Amino acid sequence: RSSAQTLLRYLGFVFWTTAAAQAFGGVLVILMFKNYRYLFQESYLSLPGWLAIAAAFILLPAGVLAISISVKSSHNQQGAFIYLLLLLLCLEMSSAVLAHVYSIRLASQLESAMGYLVYQNNGSCSQHPGSRAVDVMQRKLQCCGVHSYTDWLKASAASWDLTACVPESCCKDKYSHCRGHLSHLEQLSQEGCLKKLEDLLWFVMLYVFWCCTVLSILELLAGVTNGILMRHQPFQVVQFL
Repeated sequence: RSSAQTLLRYLGFVFWTTAAAQAFGGVLVILMFKNYRYLFQESYLSLPGWLAIAAAFILLPAGVLAISISVKSSHNQQGAFIYLLLLLLCLEMSSAVLAHVYSIRLASQLESAMGYLVYQNNGSCSQHPGSRAVDVMQRKLQCCGVHSYTDWLKASAASWDLTACVPESCCKDKYSHCRGHLSHLEQLSQEGCLKKLEDLLWFVMLYVFWCCTVLSILELLAGVTNGILMRHQPFQVVQFL
């Protein structure tokens, strides 16, 4: 009994500390799909992030109950704790499964979506409003084209000479006077945007997936520990569960 109380108290503090990590993962997912909404059209793709944030808020009272139960067992608190753990498990597992499924599904759609942004702008050097989305992406990720800067030359049917150019958003930040001319390749981000965005997608989704998975295991452990403490309660006291 004393070991179970100590473990439950420790898990209560863990719930508090991991709530911040859970919320951070949820915010990352939401911001990623917000910043690149022109590539991810479906609004429901940020659902794993919202579920993770909801679970983070519920972890706070769950941690309070875990610590309180470890100090003084109360059948009302133990019952409420079980219900909170069940709700948390549903949220965590749903978020983990969605994050895993979306990461696989979206990775196969990124290339075509990014290719459309590049190839719909026939004039590679133009800065008209239609190229705004791809410019924002290239500036944020410090990249150029889908696979490399040569994608812009193919899209615009430009000749391979030093007078050809790419959008100014391909310029590196430290070169303020860069105009995207191929005569100054050292001023351009030559790496493609596809790999960088895929890496970002996998990092964010895997972070949420493993965070939810680990927390689900800890919540199951907390449920078992709480069950051990409830064994010391008379059956009539816990019958309402």
